[in-house]
Amino acid sequence: MATTAEIKTSFTSKHVEDNEKGVLSSHISDSSLQYDEETVKRIKRKIDIRLVVAGMGADIDLTGTNYSTIVAVFFPTYTVFQPLMTVLARKIGPRIFMGFITVAWGLVMVGMGLVNNWRELAGLRVVLGLFEAGLFPAAVFLISSWYIRHETGKRIGLFYLLGSAISSFGGILAYGLQQMHRLQGHAGWRWIFIIEGVLTVAIGLAGFVLIIDFPEDARRTRWFLTDREIDIMIDRVEKDRGDAHVTPFVLREYLSYAFEWQGWLLAVNFLMTAIVIYAVSYFLPIVLMQGLGFGVAEAQTLTAPCFLFGTLLGLTESWLSDKYKTRGIIVVINALLQIVGVALLGYAKNNGVRYFGAFILTGSCNANIPAALTYQSNNITGQWRRAFGSGLIVGAGGVGGIIGGLVFRDQDAPDYRPGLWTCFIAAAITVVSVGITTVTMGRRNKRQERGEVIFDTPGFKFTL
Repeated sequence: MATTAEIKTSFTSKHVEDNEKGVLSSHISDSSLQYDEETVKRIKRKIDIRLVVAGMGADIDLTGTNYSTIVAVFFPTYTVFQPLMTVLARKIGPRIFMGFITVAWGLVMVGMGLVNNWRELAGLRVVLGLFEAGLFPAAVFLISSWYIRHETGKRIGLFYLLGSAISSFGGILAYGLQQMHRLQGHAGWRWIFIIEGVLTVAIGLAGFVLIIDFPEDARRTRWFLTDREIDIMIDRVEKDRGDAHVTPFVLREYLSYAFEWQGWLLAVNFLMTAIVIYAVSYFLPIVLMQGLGFGVAEAQTLTAPCFLFGTLLGLTESWLSDKYKTRGIIVVINALLQIVGVALLGYAKNNGVRYFGAFILTGSCNANIPAALTYQSNNITGQWRRAFGSGLIVGAGGVGGIIGGLVFRDQDAPDYRPGLWTCFIAAAITVVSVGITTVTMGRRNKRQERGEVIFDTPGFKFTL
């Protein structure tokens, strides 16, 4: 592995050639480390495997604003604790950190199945937000630490979209678990939380063993990767963006990243997408029942194909995005599809057409989550800047969750116009935001070609 003494400050002709092809070659590299593409593919496969590892209302009063409150109280802790959680993940290590919060998350879910009123449920949702705040940003941070920039799209997509595909059957699973109604004296909705909580605990315990650490700490699991394989992956990241080696944590410097414009613009893209995906996730079954006239079982079943389409669309886009080294256009395409989907769902007369609109809307906003995350992760460098950026963007998603969880109101049934127009506006803002980001980053890339250094990293260019 390259040491500080081995840091070089000049580029070879091969580095320049790589830059012209869109692959950054950093000044931090160990030129003595030799490896071929087949070796890199074999190592990536090994790392890939490790990284991508109803009836309640009758018992608990969910009338009026109670349900929306329960939805919303999750997000303050989920949002506020994001930046802190990424620091803890880097300090403690993802294997211990992510394993612990997943077990704690599962235990909270079990508790949610044992509550007696909506206030207790709301309180546990607050605690759930705290634990869940650490998982997603830590995972994105971890993935970006192991791979070069044009390899992260499909990995982030796979991580998020496989989980989404499994979750798409949540409605069907929930309907099945409801059939356990009165077993051991518990209502069916309680069994949903209890069983899913137990499964989450089991996954968290497995994570203590299976989750990979950050590259510089991965030698603890050398039975999984050899020292040379770790050195190769670190060397590739150094050549790509020059930040494979962690620097000392300085709180003042860490907080100063909040004043960098590009982080906030990239977070806006994710915030707007989050508004739509949370609105769809929470309220699509309600819209299908009240607006399109389906029953409970039908509504829960019909949401699954919508999310599965999002998984297929997102994985395809992630692969194309990596292949052609482009990010912003994917986010824009999905935002435009969201506008089409909202229009069909909200204003078409035929129920089949309206369901097709739900299909497009759900699929495109689901696919846009990894697209927006990849767009952000590709355009920042530095270990702690990326840690802050991961917390900021996922925290922005939490704000989007608060908005998305409140815009589909009971009094707006069956048309839900305010909710639909919120989704319209959010998708339109995404298009504008990506346009601004593309123009500003493109201008800085041109200045970089004339000698400007971006993020104190010679050779670094934004990925548009």
